[in-house]
This record gives sequence, structure tokens and C-alpha cells, in this order.
Amino acid sequence: MSGTLILVRHGQSEWNLKNLFTGWRDPGLSDLGHEEAKSAGRRIKAKGLRPDIAFTSVLSRAQVTNDHILDELGMKDLQTIRDQALNERDYGDLSGLNKDDARKKWGEEQVHIWRRSYDVPPPGGESLRDTGARVWPYYLRMILPQVLRGRTVLVSAHGNSLRALVMVLDGLSGEEIVKMEIATGVPLVYRLNPDSTVASKEILEA
Repeated sequence: MSGTLILVRHGQSEWNLKNLFTGWRDPGLSDLGHEEAKSAGRRIKAKGLRPDIAFTSVLSRAQVTNDHILDELGMKDLQTIRDQALNERDYGDLSGLNKDDARKKWGEEQVHIWRRSYDVPPPGGESLRDTGARVWPYYLRMILPQVLRGRTVLVSAHGNSLRALVMVLDGLSGEEIVKMEIATGVPLVYRLNPDSTVASKEILEA
């Protein structure tokens, strides 16, 4: 077996709470979101996991989640690399809109297609496939080599950027991955083989 990859979706954001499309907009965490992030750190600590390096997006909700996790681990000075490649899916013209209002404007079926199809982007935004097109190369170039060195790597990111990774790690189809929910603040722990395949996966639920 090689190294360990810990994936954590940021804690609940203020816009998650308000049922708004967020994408590349940058709201902070809600009170619950801060607690979810701290709880993720405590669960990672309880498993005896200590990251050697961390990766996160350029959006504050992912960065603050990463900070809370590292604080809980007593590792606030850990090297952390921030990159736009790990940003949430860009929702384009939907960004900032209440999901119910978007359904009234474009119709229930059209909004459902934009939200849950693999390769149909909203106006001015990205599909999940588009998101994967920036996440996967970054993973292969920057994150996977660290894991294959036997290191423990923490990635604090977003629902759709993490979906793009889980799709590859779990070998899921486009239809399967859009149906999968990644909960806020719940760590996914992958242990990888030297050939980069998954040896085991564990969900650190409360």
C-alpha cells in the first residue's frame, strides 16, 4: 500500500444555508459550517491520521475548513497549497440565485438538468465534466505524486470538485456520480496502492 488521501467538503456555507447557487462566489461558513469543519478535524485526529501536506481551493469556505481541521490536529503551520483548479463548479448565470427562484425563471426540468446532468452546463458556467477537466490533471500532477510517496494528503475542497475526484477513484459513470451526495464536513479517507488504485475507502461519519 502507498499513501493516504483525505477528502473533505467544506463545512456548510452561508449560501448553502440560504439555498443559493454558490459556484465561484465566496461566502463564508455558517455557524454550523464552522462546527462541521472542526468536527472533521476531530474525527481525522481520532483515526490517528496526520497529514504531511494539504491542498485547497482559492475560495475562503474551503480554506477556513482546512484551517479548522489543521487547528484541531495541532498542525496549523502545515504546508498548504491553494489552487483555483480545486474550486467549486462555476454555476455561471445561476450563481447567487435562490434555487427556487431559478426554477421559476427557467423551469423545474431545465434547472434539474443543469444541476444533475454530467455534461450540460448552465448558461455561462461549467458542467461537472468541465469541472473534472481542470480537477483531474491537477490531481495527477500535484496530489497523486504526494500520495504515491507514502504521504498522507489532505484536500479541503467543494462538492463538485470532489465529485470529479471520487468519480475517478471509485470508477463511477457520469450518471452515477451526479446522483452521489458528498456531505459537508465528512472526511472520505482513501488508501491507495502503489499503482494508484484504491486499496480501501472509509467515510468518517459522526
